[in-house]
Amino acid sequence: MTAALTTPAPPAAGRASGAPRQWRWLARLHRPALISGGALFLLVAAALVWLGGPLTDASAAAWKAYIACGFTPRCSYDQSSILLYKDVYNWTTIAVLTVPFLVAAWAGGALVGRETESGTARLAWTQGVSPARWLASRLVAPAVLTVAVTGLLTALHHWAWAVGRDRIDTTKFWHDMATFHANGTVPVGLALAGLAAGALAGLLLRRAMAALATAAVTVGVLWAAVHAAVPYLWPSVTRVSSLEEGPLGRGLLVGQGVLTPKGRAEAPCVSGGLDSCRDTLTDMGATAFYRDLHPASHYWPLQLVATGILLAVAGLLTYAAFRVLRRTTGTARG
Repeated sequence: MTAALTTPAPPAAGRASGAPRQWRWLARLHRPALISGGALFLLVAAALVWLGGPLTDASAAAWKAYIACGFTPRCSYDQSSILLYKDVYNWTTIAVLTVPFLVAAWAGGALVGRETESGTARLAWTQGVSPARWLASRLVAPAVLTVAVTGLLTALHHWAWAVGRDRIDTTKFWHDMATFHANGTVPVGLALAGLAAGALAGLLLRRAMAALATAAVTVGVLWAAVHAAVPYLWPSVTRVSSLEEGPLGRGLLVGQGVLTPKGRAEAPCVSGGLDSCRDTLTDMGATAFYRDLHPASHYWPLQLVATGILLAVAGLLTYAAFRVLRRTTGTARG
């Protein structure tokens, strides 16, 4: 326990004026990060608008010309527009999915970690701002900004994807996992969890680089957990098909196999039209294929349940951060 972290009660006048001063101080202290982050946001947003507008139109026209000439090698069409659309889509998707990591790294490395390491936080606590108010100012305004930025980027990504969905043959399916996440609310919940994780890491470690790395790793772990859990967050539907047809149904796959008199079993092969596969399935006593999946109508239920879980995690991490702050400073005053 560091004795210097214990702070006296702020004066009454300081409590009354502490919040406005904290917002100004916060903006001034983190101006470089806000400027660079704002520039990155504008760049990605502009790329998404370009993707959903001129790039989609050019790529759709190229696909229309390619289809009209019968997919022959001698077709004259704008292949570069198709390839450019694909590249920009992939890069903007990566950019949107990177936002939660950037938020966590900023929160751990600069927003809280650097201030606790350099002593700026302790200075603020002696200038009429209680530790609880100091931490609240490091979470509330950044949380609002995080929701606005991440929400707008995912909305633009969803719009750009939807505009090209029925016009460009190589558009990703809704259940492609990168597209699934970038099109919805999961990045918003994950970014808020990253913000809280960064604040907690900064308070616990009091080292900017260590807190940055810890927060980024935490977001990676949360993302992996969400990715693994998504198929099971909502009841799936089952499609049953004959052995000749093979497994049918398109969507987010949960599982598939064959039905036998004893129940479900793993399918050793999925092409009942082939003699070798048909013989194998007959020996098993298989009567049909089944496929458990989520159709497109399950997209938003899956998104909202996953986001709700992430928001609960963010709330728990925030509560833990305030508890750590109270223990290390010996005060609970707000």
